[in-house]
Amino acid sequence: MNDAASHERVQAASLPEASEQAYRSLGHRHERLLKRVLDLGDYQRLARPRLPRAVYGYVANGVEADVAREDNRKSFQDWRMVTRVLRDVSRRSQATELFGHRYGAPFGIAPMGAAAVVAYDADNRMARAAAAANIPFVLSANSITPIEELVRNNPNAWFASYQSPEPDKVQAMVERVARAGIKVYVVTVDVPVSSNREDDKRAGYSMPLRPTPGLTWDGLTHPRWLIGDAGRTVLRRGIPVISNLEATGGVSLLSREVATIAGHSDFTWKSAELIRKFWKGPLVIKGLLSGEDARIARESGVDGIVVSNHGGRQLDGAVSPLDVLPEIKAQSGDMAVLIDSGFRRGTDVLKALALGADFILIGRPFLFASVVAGEAGVQHAISLLSKEIDIDQALLGLADIADAGPDMLRKG
Repeated sequence: MNDAASHERVQAASLPEASEQAYRSLGHRHERLLKRVLDLGDYQRLARPRLPRAVYGYVANGVEADVAREDNRKSFQDWRMVTRVLRDVSRRSQATELFGHRYGAPFGIAPMGAAAVVAYDADNRMARAAAAANIPFVLSANSITPIEELVRNNPNAWFASYQSPEPDKVQAMVERVARAGIKVYVVTVDVPVSSNREDDKRAGYSMPLRPTPGLTWDGLTHPRWLIGDAGRTVLRRGIPVISNLEATGGVSLLSREVATIAGHSDFTWKSAELIRKFWKGPLVIKGLLSGEDARIARESGVDGIVVSNHGGRQLDGAVSPLDVLPEIKAQSGDMAVLIDSGFRRGTDVLKALALGADFILIGRPFLFASVVAGEAGVQHAISLLSKEIDIDQALLGLADIADAGPDMLRKG
């Protein structure tokens, strides 16, 4: 399908009747359930009892005291929106140009590690839903779905690496990603070491996975997940392997190596510049919270940055990305500025766009949607958020989302 046809379909799905269109495509199995889902937060509430405590916590938790994760949501409350009236908003557009592609909405699905352990085939399900909606899907290196398989389900997919700094490994990984047909290379840089995820440990989740009595009971008391998700995954793939950390593949989730292979404390700007040397497509650095780092990224030839504190999953007490967005935008030059962490509503998206973001990445809600209703759930989640943005645009007097600016906002 060409970009124009895909764009037209997404624009239709962005209108207020989008949810009804989505329901008609879901089939009877999910239709009744998804009519109970009115916003992205409903997916998390529905997913919680379906998942073992350890697996749910892996997705939902932050680190230590959860200060950063909670602040990400609170930061949106610091801004209020100024409406404009008596403007013609009868024809509204949220189409957004990014890296030479015209997407149907200003948001995409962020990379999430081990997604297909949480919900059966979740990476592919999210990727297909994103392709159908003409929004980006970003595959995490810390996933069990191989890049090559994922691209068959979404030829426009992006890839987010946890890159070793060794030059031969950099070149080999870039070559693998290019052969697979990935369109945008994202380098995740805010994980020099693993974070202190105390709540995960309390719930029994660890890397490597260990079948402790508590974890075993957790799985047995959630038979739908144990059989329908974990069981099917093992039948299809065997013991899950982190497939995309290196050009040659990865290691089993049961291996001791899995605890240390993602973080690289010796990865530096020189390493990022080496990726830039080998990678010919759009290059994005993910995990910036500093205007000075944005300047360095710009001078290193990067095409885009993601302002992110990893959803509050790395340094507890890290500043909210929304709070530093204006100063980072001021240093960005012609780089695209993306942002993630804590986005749940259409108004969240519009506030970030008004403060200077070009695009938003959202993770957890789409994975929970896959838990609740598979690919149909993700399709519905995309439709819900697009519908919210459409309504919010009309109420703001904003016909074209590209016109969002700081005049729309006041400090609360």
